[in-house]
Amino acid sequence: WNDGTDFDYTAFKATWQALNGKNKDYSVPSTEGYDCIKSVEQGSTPKQVIVTYEKPCATWEMLFAPLVHPKAGDVKTFNQGWVNNPHNEWGAGPFQIESATENQVVFTRNPKWWGKKAKLDKVVVKRMEDTAALNAFQNGEIDAVTDTISSKDAIKSARSVKGAQLRYGYSTKVRVLNFNAKSKPLNELAVRKAVVQAFDVATYNKIQFQGMNWKSEQPGSELLSMFQAGYKNNLPADGKYNTENAKKTLEAAGYKMGKDGYYAKNGKTLEISFTFFGDDSTQAALANAFQAMMKKAGIKCKTVNHAVAKFSEVVASHEYQVLPLAWQSTSPLSFLSAASQVYKSDSDSNLGLVGNKKIDAMLNKIGKTYDYKEQTDYANKAESAALALYGTLPVSAPPIYQVFKKGFANNGPAGYASTYPEDMGWQK
Repeated sequence: WNDGTDFDYTAFKATWQALNGKNKDYSVPSTEGYDCIKSVEQGSTPKQVIVTYEKPCATWEMLFAPLVHPKAGDVKTFNQGWVNNPHNEWGAGPFQIESATENQVVFTRNPKWWGKKAKLDKVVVKRMEDTAALNAFQNGEIDAVTDTISSKDAIKSARSVKGAQLRYGYSTKVRVLNFNAKSKPLNELAVRKAVVQAFDVATYNKIQFQGMNWKSEQPGSELLSMFQAGYKNNLPADGKYNTENAKKTLEAAGYKMGKDGYYAKNGKTLEISFTFFGDDSTQAALANAFQAMMKKAGIKCKTVNHAVAKFSEVVASHEYQVLPLAWQSTSPLSFLSAASQVYKSDSDSNLGLVGNKKIDAMLNKIGKTYDYKEQTDYANKAESAALALYGTLPVSAPPIYQVFKKGFANNGPAGYASTYPEDMGWQK
């Protein structure tokens, strides 16, 4: 570690203790895999780690990356110790943090790094609204835009810069809509189902990818990519787009159409909200399209726009009803842990806030076999049951577009391949 502490069994033990779920005070995205471990102890030397499992764990190869510094392993430090205070001494790697604000982090080459020397002396990472990022690239203020090339206007703007390279390919993301089942009226299963039935996903995706030379059919899974072995369409059959069926679903739940063209029950108009972030024109168009789709089905919908910087705050506080976002898969085996993260009833990443013990039990089976086909079969069965609760809906499998100044090397879309920050640099 940067503070001189050896990498040894203590880091593995601190990581396990924070992530195994036994102490509920730790704020963790998932305990998957770590909850299978009985003990983490020193072997014949501190550099040998013995991990003993008390039950089968299919995700064992994905654990202990990254590691927790043993001095940062207590609850208070783990949860809050890094807020506005990025501790270089608890890190390790080719770069260290020189400064950090809400919208910018400056990394400089780490003199204490014992691995391969970074090619760059300094890397500045900025968080910017979509339009501002592209303007900054056009003006030569930044050298790459890696996260906001998601519309035809953005691609056109990027291509207009002399010497720019647009790099694109399949992403490992799936874009979804989440429906907050703790928020009225979406706390009613019938309302969530009607919203999905009223949602014209083909039109939505046509707007989303217009001018991008990309056509995405609706994926049937949030866990497995459509190009991946074991993929299955797990969407509920009765959730297909059909405005008349959406109306029938609402009427069966006691809603009646009012003179204003919207359904109501017990004197209260059926109204939901669609939350989106940033100033990208495509995102605004998608929000407006969703609003129009709901209106056709007699569901009143307002759109709520926040700055990108507010994303984490809004999600953590569940101050949304319909929430679009994307899940990123980092490995072909990500589904082994992602299944519980996305669908388990007590998971912080279950943004639909809906689940049950039966689905939890189905999810637990995934990690109890080492056979890939059995793993995907269990994952598909659990996801099929979860999607029938209409807490979330897979919408599209987007491409990834990134733009770089010519000569910027060893960075860009790479699928499931690992890329290393120390290799980034300028071609000679």
